[in-house]
Amino acid sequence: MALALAWAAKGMFITAPNPRIGCVIVRDGVVIGAGHTQPAGQAHAEIQALRDAQARGKDVRGATAYVTLEPCSHYGRTPPCSDALVQAGLGRVVAAMTDPNPLVAGRGLAQLEAAGIAVTSGVLADQAHELNIGFFSRMRRGLPWVRLKLAASLDGATALAGGESQWITGPEARADGHAWRARAQVILTGIGTVKADDPQLNVRGIDTPMQPRRVIVDSRLEIPFSARILQGEPCWVVAAVELPEKAAALRAAGHEVLVLPNAQGKVDLPALLRELGRREINEVHVEAGSKLNASLVREDCVDELLVYLAPNLIGPGQGMFELPPLARLADKRRLRFHDLARVGDDIRILARFIQPDTNTEE
Repeated sequence: MALALAWAAKGMFITAPNPRIGCVIVRDGVVIGAGHTQPAGQAHAEIQALRDAQARGKDVRGATAYVTLEPCSHYGRTPPCSDALVQAGLGRVVAAMTDPNPLVAGRGLAQLEAAGIAVTSGVLADQAHELNIGFFSRMRRGLPWVRLKLAASLDGATALAGGESQWITGPEARADGHAWRARAQVILTGIGTVKADDPQLNVRGIDTPMQPRRVIVDSRLEIPFSARILQGEPCWVVAAVELPEKAAALRAAGHEVLVLPNAQGKVDLPALLRELGRREINEVHVEAGSKLNASLVREDCVDELLVYLAPNLIGPGQGMFELPPLARLADKRRLRFHDLARVGDDIRILARFIQPDTNTEE
């Protein structure tokens, strides 16, 4: 299963909206076929592994397939993988976990068992879940997994008071940040960041055939047409008001304008996430300023923080979040450290919000 997970990771940047799945077929302790899910509409991991075994001249009848997610049992963009495994005559299928998609949800494993194939599930399930945390979030909650990225000095500043921030962290951390961008389907930012930094917010230095969609939260449609983020691939601009002329010009340039107001005349951030879920977005990567960061946290729209801490001190500057002061320490927002790693000279922290009603990580 560990090898199947390694194969699944090969599809990190290409499978969305489908999950990243790997499959290895084993006979007598020897791998005779392996593969991973291809871009949407193309072959899934099980089909790739069966084709690989065939290309090697190997007979899969009676062999064991290790799959990082329950084989699909419904017709989507491709036929059911469970049918292919039954027809191929596999003797056993080991799945890391069941598929949360309600169109599958145990039916694939049941079909295999009904055909006389031995089935095991729950092997390295935690690792399989991590690899597809956004897919699981969308299937279970109708929402993408939202990861908010920050780069800060050891004393918590993301920029000098005047806005200068290039570069607080080192080149290794910046390259690592691009890898996290690449695994998301959306990079979300706000108009404040667009005006202050004029970023491209695309993936650079990573070999990926798919660039994430850029989404700009811009309540009053203030974005200048000269903004670099509007160059290249179309963006989704999310406003709170419909300004017909500006919206028409943006649409004429190939961009999409969504109008999602809340009662305060700002963009309704929870509604935006629900819309992204409907559009089959699994993972959202946020790179924004302290105001939008605070709004996303305040409205419970963030699942985890991706924080790069640099070994330097800046002194008074711009912070990570513009959150209001607390009256009681008991009202603090709690997170759980999920992962700590050294990246170059910097420290990378993954911290997940603990929901007060469930006291769990998700």
